[in-house]
Amino acid sequence: MDSGLVLDNVRITEGARTLLSVDAVIGPGQIVTLMGESGAGKSTLLSCIMGHLPSIFRASGRVLLDGVDLADHAPEARRIGILYQDPLLFPHLDVAANLGFGLPRGGSRGERRARVVAALSDIGLDNFADRDPATLSGGQAARIALMRVLLSQPRALLLDEPFSKLDADRRDQMRRLVFDRARAAAIPVLMVTHDASDAAAADGPILRL
Repeated sequence: MDSGLVLDNVRITEGARTLLSVDAVIGPGQIVTLMGESGAGKSTLLSCIMGHLPSIFRASGRVLLDGVDLADHAPEARRIGILYQDPLLFPHLDVAANLGFGLPRGGSRGERRARVVAALSDIGLDNFADRDPATLSGGQAARIALMRVLLSQPRALLLDEPFSKLDADRRDQMRRLVFDRARAAAIPVLMVTHDASDAAAADGPILRL
């Protein structure tokens, strides 16, 4: 497969113990859900894909993105976006600067500002550019975090239980927003969750550890 995210016989060990072994092919715009008990290694697998595997673990097998083996690519060169349980916005930057951080380099200040303003309008947060992240609701912060990742033009997206702290209504809205945008942009998505409703909403294959 020349496009998408491929986990080719990826095995992660901790000393003599095998933590997990995964084979998966995630096509462009496809959402694959990874489920398992706490401690099964779900977040460790995401760290491996990102290139941030802690030194206590060892990984074998291959992680391929659009046909390219990522083994020799630094984390920042992999162009893989990730969303966590917490939005992790920069508290010392306003909303516009947080979004601007996700933009690729290049373009004039005016062009970059216009892209930020358009992105805010796209997620229903017009006039939020100058807001302090501390004043945002959980749902607003989650939308900003999502848009910051999307503005970085990732080639793959990892979701580490990003909906778990949202109430039921906001959770459903955010799931639809994330999944619809990933499909529209043909971005392969690997989602870690404990929630069966997340997996059902993703409407894709489910891997169990």
